[in-house]
Amino acid sequence: MRKTLIATTVTAALALAACSDNSAPQQTTAQQPAAEVTTAAEVVSSNPLMVKSTLQYEAPNFTEIKDEHFLPAFEEGMKQHMTEVLAIAGNPEPATFDNTLVALEKSGELLTRVSRIFYNLAGSSSNPQRREIQSEMAPKMAAHSDNINLNPQLFARIKSLYNQRNDLGLDAESVRLIEVYYDRFVRAGAQLTEEQKTAIRALNEEHSKLTNQFSQNLLAETKKIAVIVDTKEELDGLSESQITAAANAAKEAGHEGKYLLSITNTTRQPVLSQLSNRELRKRVWEASANRNQSGETDNRPIVARLAQLRAERAKLLGYDNWASYGLESQMAKTPQAVFDMLGSMVPAVIANTNKEAAAIQEMIKQKGGDFELQPWDWEYYGEFVRQAKYDLDENEVKQYFEFDRVLKDGVFYTFNRLYGIRFEPRPDLPTYHPDVKAYELFDADGSSLAIFYADYFAREGKRGGAWMSSFVGQSKLLGQKPVVVNVMNIPKAPEGEPTLVSYDNVTTMFHELGHGLHGMFSDVNYPTLAGTSVSRDFVEFPSTFEEDWAAHPEVIANYAKHYKTGEPIPAELLDKVMKSRSFNQGFDTLEYMSAALLDMEWHSLSADEPLQDVNEFEAAALKKHGVNLAAVPPRYKSAFFSHSMGGGYSAGYYAYMWSEILAADAFAYVQQQGGLKLENGQNYRKNILSVGNSRLPMESYKAFRGQEPTTDALLIRRGLKTKVD
Repeated sequence: MRKTLIATTVTAALALAACSDNSAPQQTTAQQPAAEVTTAAEVVSSNPLMVKSTLQYEAPNFTEIKDEHFLPAFEEGMKQHMTEVLAIAGNPEPATFDNTLVALEKSGELLTRVSRIFYNLAGSSSNPQRREIQSEMAPKMAAHSDNINLNPQLFARIKSLYNQRNDLGLDAESVRLIEVYYDRFVRAGAQLTEEQKTAIRALNEEHSKLTNQFSQNLLAETKKIAVIVDTKEELDGLSESQITAAANAAKEAGHEGKYLLSITNTTRQPVLSQLSNRELRKRVWEASANRNQSGETDNRPIVARLAQLRAERAKLLGYDNWASYGLESQMAKTPQAVFDMLGSMVPAVIANTNKEAAAIQEMIKQKGGDFELQPWDWEYYGEFVRQAKYDLDENEVKQYFEFDRVLKDGVFYTFNRLYGIRFEPRPDLPTYHPDVKAYELFDADGSSLAIFYADYFAREGKRGGAWMSSFVGQSKLLGQKPVVVNVMNIPKAPEGEPTLVSYDNVTTMFHELGHGLHGMFSDVNYPTLAGTSVSRDFVEFPSTFEEDWAAHPEVIANYAKHYKTGEPIPAELLDKVMKSRSFNQGFDTLEYMSAALLDMEWHSLSADEPLQDVNEFEAAALKKHGVNLAAVPPRYKSAFFSHSMGGGYSAGYYAYMWSEILAADAFAYVQQQGGLKLENGQNYRKNILSVGNSRLPMESYKAFRGQEPTTDALLIRRGLKTKVD
């Protein structure tokens, strides 16, 4: 999962919670009873979350923060924030931009700080106590958000500013802030009747509890369904390093003398491409595909109810379904636009996938197999097809992609060439885990821009996937510079051995730091508009754009070197790697599209429809769109589809492909302008990365590109069209 925003249990509450500096007015402190002030002072003295960190750019001091600090800080943060908001709403003076929106932007300093720290740690370094806090805070944060968004006095002030926004003499960013606030309040239900507001509060509370429970179940299940293997012989096909790592993982889990294969977040499991033992492959695949469908962690009832809840909420707000509600604020605008985009690709993708399946079935026959291709066979035998077609050995390729070299000589090098920036290690800054490394980002002129945390390795307590988030957001108004983190789940090599990564992980490293730069290059006034606070189908564009630099000749020559000898990757092998990127594109595209269509179908249900049988609904949805190939299941099935059900991509999983259209067009344009050079990076940074949501996304794209994108570059990128010079 390439996720860029804070956990959705807190997103709505944070919408108005921006950190403030010490000079910000505290409108209600004097009104608090003396006893409360004393109690607060006592709490502040013992809780590091209650005050700004003294570290650079307010980076969290993880050496001081303990789990018992979070709940008191949350409670005090909500209390302070609500006091500030009520003072703004009840201000007897007429609404002005400063006394309403600027004041809101400065409110909620404590709540923002504790929320950002806690939810980042809950995702990347969870434990039982943090999961308990998540469960307790989910409904409270939902109620807190509702108490703000449904406040009629506050909305009246925002509406009055909205109605006169073009006559206030404000700059374009300030007008944009008014529009964003107004739309947010309306979409939250600010114009509903009191009876409707009561109903939507109840829906929001139940929704927050269920999304939290979905995520908790998924995290618990991921640990529980790890596959235990009795003998080394069963692991035939894995490297000695992988076998050692599996043995160490089993020992840590209390299965000494055995081997543990962890299950990653997608239906497809990377290890399936290597295991020769078909029965073990089946065990691994079934552990993945059938997760969260039984016992205490069965997510199917939650999925069915979440879809219904969202439909009911949409109906209250005047929409036919949740997809219509969700897409109105996106670039796509309507569900039909998404169905049209995906549907137009289905025939070609299915045809391509069927050709791939036929080639794999023939390889099974050549290898002496007498069985029909199953999902757990696809990648194993597909690898033989790849080797036969390209004479490519994935284990040989990995020897040229050593993690540290990829990061420093690949990712960091590229961004230095493109933007003039450099990443300097900051070992003096505390981190929340020994594997996490801290860096300071410096601009081309030597000025300091941000703090960056790199958290790349898989471990227990970290949710699956890859994402970017922020501990501190950028804002000129608040005088804040960004503190950003990238999180991935790369299997770490045993102690003393180099970590070798797949080319897919290489491109993901570029992708996630693309999100990171979107946050760290942010250069706007208001925290609400900063960094990655853009529409879902635009936020993946800046990150996907950076992926293709991984294959740029100058870049790959700088980092693709043998981990032992330092010799560059042979030209012949590199050519095979690049050509093989188009291999299996049918499978890759179909499993993604199936998940995106499934997400859209769940959220196209109306509020009048009954609770669905999850497995039956899933099968019918895939059949409806002609993507029901048994050997190619969706990338995520409903019970563990965290983007759609537990995360912030409900009716939004299509966004990756929508964003890829922009990314491919932008990358092709940059190559036409001379490729990897500072002038191109400056243009992209100025018009895309630095502006956040301070203007409409397409306006930003046209400012960079000079025109709207076409799909030509996307078709070329996916090998579906030949490049014409």
